[in-house]
Amino acid sequence: MIAALLMFGAFAVLAPPAALIAFPWTLITRNPDFLYRTGIRIVRIGTRLAGIRVVVFGRSAVPRDQNCIFMCNHVSNLDPCVMVPPIPGRCSILVKQELMRVPILGAAMRMADFVSVSRAGDRQSAVESVRQAAAVLQSGVHILVFPEGTRSRDGRLLPFKRGPFHLALESGAAIVPMTVGGTENMMQKGSMRVLPGTATVHFHEAVNPRDYENVDALLRAVRESIRSVLPPSMQPLETREN
Repeated sequence: MIAALLMFGAFAVLAPPAALIAFPWTLITRNPDFLYRTGIRIVRIGTRLAGIRVVVFGRSAVPRDQNCIFMCNHVSNLDPCVMVPPIPGRCSILVKQELMRVPILGAAMRMADFVSVSRAGDRQSAVESVRQAAAVLQSGVHILVFPEGTRSRDGRLLPFKRGPFHLALESGAAIVPMTVGGTENMMQKGSMRVLPGTATVHFHEAVNPRDYENVDALLRAVRESIRSVLPPSMQPLETREN
């Protein structure tokens, strides 16, 4: 539990004073860049104190002249902490609606243009999330999406939701597949325990949605890219592929 105490302790100590400076600055300038960079620094400090090392592969493959939709597998609550800092530029995230109600954190996410996603699963909520995400992309900000829609309990790749791929086709934004590994052993689903270790983040070649005839073909291409570097223990079970 020492790693968890160090990481969450750093977040608890650093976030309030940072908010006292970054929140007013963001409201005055209407530019969340300083708030975003401050948050990234705090995340890096917390993960380093917890003994979490991040090794990044393929970052040079990320397009530099356009806003992208980053899609990644999801195996731990630590995933955003190791995935977002290496993404160049400012990145919004599709997050569950409940997180927007957390004091300080929720306010910071709203100011940083994070997009809330309802777990109700109704079509109207899904359409509204896609609309908000498209507006964020048009404003010049990347989007990070977990197409599985939830964390995997055993680290194996789950089936993908189609919504993020509709967003890609409608917006025309390139998809950058990402694969995260190692975090499934550092913080498992349903546990607050954090273990030190090494996480790997792979950036894959960008996928142009215009090159695919429909959502299903695009989904398969991105899924195959993400699973290409997964070890056998994280590969999807055949029954989940049907």
